[in-house]
Formats: sequence, structure tokens, C-alpha cells
Amino acid sequence: STLSLRAGVSTYFFPPVRLPPRPRPRTPSGAPVNDRSNESLQIAAGVLSLIAPGLGHAALGQTKRAALIATGILGLFFSGLLIGGVDAVDSKNDPWWFVGQALVGPPVFAADWVNRSLSANDPAPTADQNWRDAKQPSREKSIAHSNEMGMLFITIAGMLNLIAVIDAFWNQTPVQKDRRGVVGSLEAGGR
Repeated sequence: STLSLRAGVSTYFFPPVRLPPRPRPRTPSGAPVNDRSNESLQIAAGVLSLIAPGLGHAALGQTKRAALIATGILGLFFSGLLIGGVDAVDSKNDPWWFVGQALVGPPVFAADWVNRSLSANDPAPTADQNWRDAKQPSREKSIAHSNEMGMLFITIAGMLNLIAVIDAFWNQTPVQKDRRGVVGSLEAGGR
């Protein structure tokens, strides 16, 4: 009974609003627009998205979207480097993580190159050498779970870039409506 009273009070103060049906967009010939009719395979945009996050969307003319994609993915990548250090990207010791990280693009390969060059210059300590006696601190992986968290951040950035690459590959042609509600594709000479 209290439920029906509450329902009655809420409908009294906030009556349901009935919206008129939205008219379907139509082409200049008067036929209804098929929502998937303006999708196409953009191979160049997909390849550009693999080269750098957001570059494929920028090539398609979607600059705001490209900036948001690049900011999100590269922000996650650099956050992972900040948390886990340069050795969060390691193709030699963590190859399965590197597969996902490599989807970010050239920044991951640059970080892996820096990690390998730093590892090559770091001499392995001998059995009789104590770490306190060393003139330089040896390069160890980050303490606790920060290295793992850095690897996870960078791998998630790679997975997000994979989604952006798929979106750039299979993208819709921009559609614009005129004052009458007629839809025209920008590629087909619409306004």
C-alpha cells in the first residue's frame, strides 16, 4: 500500500512525459537512411593508428576524437612508466606482457630500447660482491608490486589502442543534416 501511495505521489508531482516519435532521417531521394550504409573500411587510418595513438582519427578529420584518444592512451602509458620505471617494458623477461604493450606503438619500443641499453651497461654482481660495496647501484626491478602495476597500465594502454585501431579501420563517413532533416554524406557531395 505504501508503494502504491508513493507511486501515486510521484506521478502526481512528476507526470510521465510522452515524447513524440522522432522522425527517421531520409536521403535526398526520400528513402530512409540505413544506419550502416555510410560505414567503410579505412585501411590507411587503421595503419596510422598503429603508428601513433590517435593519428588515424586525425587523418579522418576527427581531430577532437584523435586528441582524446592520444591523451588517454599516452597518459596511461606514461603513468605506467612513472609507476613501474623503464623496466616495466621488458621484451626479454616479460614477453607476454610486451605483446599487449607493443600495441601502443613506437613509445613502447623506445622504452624497451632504453631498458635494454641500461641493462647492457649494468654489470652483473659477482657472488663475493656486496651491493653496499658497489660504486653504482645495480638496476633492480621496482620494489613491491609497482613494476607489475606499471606493466599493467602500459598493457591496458595497448589494449585501448587496439580498440582505437579497430574504430579507425571501420569508421563511419561523417553525415550531416540540412534544415529539412535530409541527410547527405559528405563524400557524396552533401553539405
